[in-house]
Amino acid sequence: MARSPVGGAPVADGGAATERATAERVTAERATAHRHWEGVWRTAQGRAGWREPEPWVLATVRRLRRRGVHQVLDLGCGVGRHTLAFARLGLMTHALDRSLAGVEHVRLAAAESALPVGLHVGDFTRLPYLTGSLDYVLAWNVVYHGDEDVLAAALAEVRRVLRPGGFYQSTMISKRNTAYGRGVEIARNTFVDSAAADDKSHPHLFVDEHDILRTHREFSLLEAFDREHDTPGSYHWQLLFECWGG
Repeated sequence: MARSPVGGAPVADGGAATERATAERVTAERATAHRHWEGVWRTAQGRAGWREPEPWVLATVRRLRRRGVHQVLDLGCGVGRHTLAFARLGLMTHALDRSLAGVEHVRLAAAESALPVGLHVGDFTRLPYLTGSLDYVLAWNVVYHGDEDVLAAALAEVRRVLRPGGFYQSTMISKRNTAYGRGVEIARNTFVDSAAADDKSHPHLFVDEHDILRTHREFSLLEAFDREHDTPGSYHWQLLFECWGG
């Protein structure tokens, strides 16, 4: 029987504890978009547009199963469109989100369908999973909610929990997105638009291809597409990486 990837936080020495405390402080200050999504996930209307999994995600996961992917994490799961799809494929599925409303919705949906899913309410810069315990992590529209320091902390945790040769699939918001440059630049390529009605009123990190390579140096890039999402001008990078670090 495979061991569960869930565990307590690793025991850290003084230096590691200091780094973790710094990461938590930065996240608290800059990764605040969950406050917006908490309200969205509490209403049926808000959840309505987030029911179907992304076809590229499902196609990728089906392909990666042939390369040993079995233990998977939906990081920033929202209301669980990918979480539930992974569980239906028979994968050992784990999911985490900062939004209690989102996680509770996933819990109810999984129970109704008798799908086994491990759920956590938590932060994407402090993951409750054992080192090297996961084969695949998905972060769809998640880790760009912050600045480059927040992204670095999140990626460090993704690398930690992935096994050598594991896979990381994500999106990053593109500088081609029409929201780029709106509002106040609070850090490098990071904007807050206080006039926005959506989550752009919270910090968003925008990238181009050079930024992706610079900020993801510890990952091997396998696929990258700069694509328009559901609304005109909503360009996001769709990315797939292999991870050999620990």
